[in-house]
Amino acid sequence: MTPFPHFLIQLPQAFALAVPNEQALKIRDEVGFFQAVRSRLAKFEIGLGKTEEELNSAIKQIISKAVVSEKVIDIFDAAGLKKPDISILSDEFLAEVKNMEHKNLAVELLKKLLNDEIRIRAKKNLIQGRSFAEMLERAIIKYHNKAIETIKVIEDLIELAKAMREANKRGEILHLTEDELAFYDALEVNDSAVKVLGDEILTTIARELVKTIRNNVTIDWTFRDSVQARMRVMVKRVLRKYGYPPDKQKKATDTVSEQATLICKDWAESN
Repeated sequence: MTPFPHFLIQLPQAFALAVPNEQALKIRDEVGFFQAVRSRLAKFEIGLGKTEEELNSAIKQIISKAVVSEKVIDIFDAAGLKKPDISILSDEFLAEVKNMEHKNLAVELLKKLLNDEIRIRAKKNLIQGRSFAEMLERAIIKYHNKAIETIKVIEDLIELAKAMREANKRGEILHLTEDELAFYDALEVNDSAVKVLGDEILTTIARELVKTIRNNVTIDWTFRDSVQARMRVMVKRVLRKYGYPPDKQKKATDTVSEQATLICKDWAESN
């Protein structure tokens, strides 16, 4: 016998059949709430795998109005929120989430969206992935420790979402590709001693690092110490060429090398 009341099982099925009926959309928050309750129960009854599936289902229902388009857009894929895009978090949607009746569910929604986006960024941009992950973790720890009110956590997560959205624009502003921006961030550009170089020099360094590393990467470079050592020499040479602060060069070389490890496999295969 199922541990859940029958309506918890039948409700999402009925809701899926009814959308996008206007009356159904009016109760999507309530449907999401009951799905979240079921997910909490599932955690104790049948394990974490099912909990994730149930929470995904609840979140999919809540974000049904997050994207406005002339045609239906399956933003997270029908299989279950696999490809989140932080750009869907418009100011209007964030305001709607903030005003949701069930605040705990709003936190879970934002946490899910942000965490998935951070995972994607971490595969391409070391610094952004690490920085945003730390910010999200701090907010969630405060939430779990009841150090701040739930509404304040929601506000903090919304600000994080906006910061991530703004980060998407930095490459355009600096005229850098996605790869170049990742190496630009790896240069510790917010350090006061580094910042004095100015964006023009720092962006030039980032472009040259990408060009140098990409042209010299090999399939096995991440596994061979000799190849990595040669790569580090190249990085140091570029840093010295443009007057990067000597006392900051070791840390920058380490970070740039770590950033290169993230994406060099794709580069090697394309080469």
